[in-house]
Amino acid sequence: MGKQGKKHHGRSHSRLREDDDPLPSSAYDSEPPQQQHPLTIDEFPLEEEEKEAKYKYEEQSSCDLPSKFVLYQRSVQSPKGDISYMQKFFWTYVGGRLPLHLREDFCGTALISAEWLRSDSRRTAVGVDLDIEALTWGLENNVQQVGADAYSRICLFHGNVLHSLTNAKCIKSASLGSENYKSLRETEDNSGSVTDDDEADLIKKLEVSENVQDYCGQKESSFPAADIVCAFNYSCCCLQSRSELVLYFKQAWSAISKKGGIFVMDLYGGTSSEHALKLRRRYEDFMYVWEQEDFNIINRTTKISLHFYLSKNQRSLRYAFSYHWRLWTLPEIKDCLEEAGFNSVHFWMREMPNIQERREVEEFEVNDNVKYEEISSFNQKDAWNAYIVGIANKVEKRS
Repeated sequence: MGKQGKKHHGRSHSRLREDDDPLPSSAYDSEPPQQQHPLTIDEFPLEEEEKEAKYKYEEQSSCDLPSKFVLYQRSVQSPKGDISYMQKFFWTYVGGRLPLHLREDFCGTALISAEWLRSDSRRTAVGVDLDIEALTWGLENNVQQVGADAYSRICLFHGNVLHSLTNAKCIKSASLGSENYKSLRETEDNSGSVTDDDEADLIKKLEVSENVQDYCGQKESSFPAADIVCAFNYSCCCLQSRSELVLYFKQAWSAISKKGGIFVMDLYGGTSSEHALKLRRRYEDFMYVWEQEDFNIINRTTKISLHFYLSKNQRSLRYAFSYHWRLWTLPEIKDCLEEAGFNSVHFWMREMPNIQERREVEEFEVNDNVKYEEISSFNQKDAWNAYIVGIANKVEKRS
C-alpha cells in the first residue's frame, strides 16, 4: 500500500514490469515474483541509534543501492492492471469511443502515464505532482523508455492538484539532463530528504514553462480534455479535510471531457486498517515492509511508512517513504464526489486476505483469482480494497 508521502505525490520505477500486471496498485495487490528468497527482518540487524533516528533513504556514491523509486514501483505499483480496469470502467459507464487522454494526479514518477503512452501511439497523458524529484526521475526513466515520441505526448506538471494547471509549470523533457538529476540526488542529506532550497534550485535549473501554453505546442484552450482522470496509491488520503477533498474532486471534474469521462481513485479499509499493522512481502533481491502506526479514531488519521530490506550487503532503506493520511470512508468519498458535480459514483471492491489474528504478517499472499466486482452492498471485512469511479458529463442516449 502506499502513496509517496511528502506532499501530494506519486511513485515510480526505472523499468516497467514485464508481467501481465492483472492487479491494481497497493501493497496488497502487488504480485510476488516467481523466485523468492526466505528473507526476514532479523537478517538485517539495525543499530539502536538508527532505529531511534528512523533514518530515511541513503544513496551511496558507489551506486550499489537501487533507487527508492525502483523499489517502490516493483513492490507497490501495477500500471497495466490499473489501466486495464480504467478502460473497463470507461467502456462500462461512458463508451462510444476509445479513451485516449489520461490525466494522472499525484503522479509522482508517472509510471501509469508512461504505460498509458506505451499502450497506444495515439494516447496522451498529463501528470501532476508537487514532488520535483519524482517528476524528474520519472521523465528520465519511465517516459524515456516508452520511445522517442513519448515526450511529444506527455507533459508532467510541477504543481498542486488542488489548483488549476495555469498555476503549474510544465517540465520540459528536452532540457532534462542527467547532471540536474544527479545534482539533486547529491544534495540529499543523511536522512535522505531534499531541502526546500535544493528543490527550488533544481526548479530554476530545469527549463519549465510559465504556463501550460507550451504543452505539445498547443495553447491552453486546445488542451485535450481527459477521458480519464486517476488518483491512485491512496493519494486522496493525503487530503486531510473535507473541503480539500471536494475542491480536488471539482478540479478533477473540470479536467474531464464534455463528451463524458470518468474519475478513478483507490481506497483501502476494513477492521485491520484501524490499528497498528505491519505487512511484509518478499522479493528475489529485497523485502518490502508496509508499516501502519496507531490509528486515531477521532480524525481517522494514521502514519504509513514503507521500508525496504536489501539482500545485497544486507542494507536497509527504512522510512524510504512516509505519509500522514486521513483514511476516508466510502460514504464520505461518494458524498464529496456528488457535491463536486459527478453524475454518479460506483464502487468496485475485492476482499483481501484476513490478517486479524496476526498484526505482523511475515508473508502476505493474495489470491490472484479474486477480481474486483461492482457492488451496491458490502459487509465489513478484515481487509478490502476498492476502486471508486465517478462519472462526469455523461450524455444520456436518446431513445
